[in-house]
Amino acid sequence: MLDFGPVQRRQVKLAEYARQRGIDRPHLIQYTNEIIDDMLALLDDIDDSVVTFVPVDPEAYDPYAQDPNMVHAGWTLGHVVAHVTASSEECCAHAATLARGVEVCGRNRYEVPWQEIRTVEQVRQRLEESRRIRLAYLNAWPDKPHYEMTYTPYKSPQNCVVRVLAGLYHEVGHQDQLKEIVRQAKAAQRRGRPSAELA
Repeated sequence: MLDFGPVQRRQVKLAEYARQRGIDRPHLIQYTNEIIDDMLALLDDIDDSVVTFVPVDPEAYDPYAQDPNMVHAGWTLGHVVAHVTASSEECCAHAATLARGVEVCGRNRYEVPWQEIRTVEQVRQRLEESRRIRLAYLNAWPDKPHYEMTYTPYKSPQNCVVRVLAGLYHEVGHQDQLKEIVRQAKAAQRRGRPSAELA
């Protein structure tokens, strides 16, 4: 899987990171499959209660939460998966537009309601659906992508390659969170934690 350490340490920007490594569409397809496979592997030995388990997360802060009580609440595994897959799908949608030489005119994001993801099978379905959606966007690139076309969602412009990488970077950044949710949930199961503390 990608090592985003230099980007995380602010030693290099994402665009330069991509240039240094010669990242192209086949690489992006490979990395997309790898991150999905990594998340699927987390499901191998958990049950449905882990999906709705609310972890203790002192760093939790969601300023966009519609419910004020959720602003500082820990996210469930289902919530994190819904969030990261939606973000990566948006990035891939933007990238397909840029690769075809078309201007990106704003957000293109839909997030599956995380409250509806309550079983391991639903998490697995969401991940495989996201894989299919993202690979479809990546396969929509022309043979000669318009690398000169950029979109600037934040401070730095992103071309089609960097836009997909931005989604993967964000997704990789949540992997430790997913592992910690699973760890806490399993520890709670061993202690016989009451189900009332689940979402």
